[in-house]
Amino acid sequence: MKKILMVLTSVSEIGDTGEKTGYNVAEAAHPWKIFKDSGHFVDFASIQGGQPPRDEVDSADPIQVAFTKDETTRAGLYNTARVDVIDPAQYDAVYLVGGHGTMWDFPDSEGLQNLVASVYDAGGLVGAVCHGPAGLVNVELGNGFRLVEGRRMAAFTNEEEVAAGKDKVIPFFLADRIQEQGATHVFADVFEEKVVVDDRLVTGQNPASAAGVAKEMEKLFAVTIHQEKAEEQHETEALRAERDAEKADAASTEH
Repeated sequence: MKKILMVLTSVSEIGDTGEKTGYNVAEAAHPWKIFKDSGHFVDFASIQGGQPPRDEVDSADPIQVAFTKDETTRAGLYNTARVDVIDPAQYDAVYLVGGHGTMWDFPDSEGLQNLVASVYDAGGLVGAVCHGPAGLVNVELGNGFRLVEGRRMAAFTNEEEVAAGKDKVIPFFLADRIQEQGATHVFADVFEEKVVVDDRLVTGQNPASAAGVAKEMEKLFAVTIHQEKAEEQHETEALRAERDAEKADAASTEH
């Protein structure tokens, strides 16, 4: 079982428009189900802590409904920890949930930057979808390079911002920003699914890509778990061989 931390925005309004926002429920719910069904533990954190705001729930989506009604999830979301008090060593992966609010509080959160860098530097996975990659743009790894530098990445596109009617409101275009920081933006048509895997970084373009990001993270987990089991078996066999050798030496000494 792996431990995954989902990070959510604390911003409840899009700029100064008065339009309500929050984390995108679909982008949290679909990965949550995939991780949960695989037996992993999912925890929640947000930039400011407390109960994070959320976008509207699609009542026609049974996974979103299940997510909002799950007692463990409700308890976890009722009073999330702030990202700057999270111990990164507790988690095998961090997943940044999108929602337009992330464009205002993810990029400049030093707590989030430190969390993401620490998890990645320790060999963990980093996933982000839609506007979630806004939390990756200023992350600097232990080697001094930016996390996004030289990476192939997906993120909400400029065309999708126009289609959503938010191009005049957002503080910057996310696709442009990741490219400015050295990433190669890989994208599909507007609102079509696109997931990109680059080493231990998994990113998705839009809400339709959320489940795909989780599935690719799950594949990487499977490889890690297989390697861990192989290492454990090797250690067990080595210990058994050592004990057999000790018994053989003792037997030969007795004779």
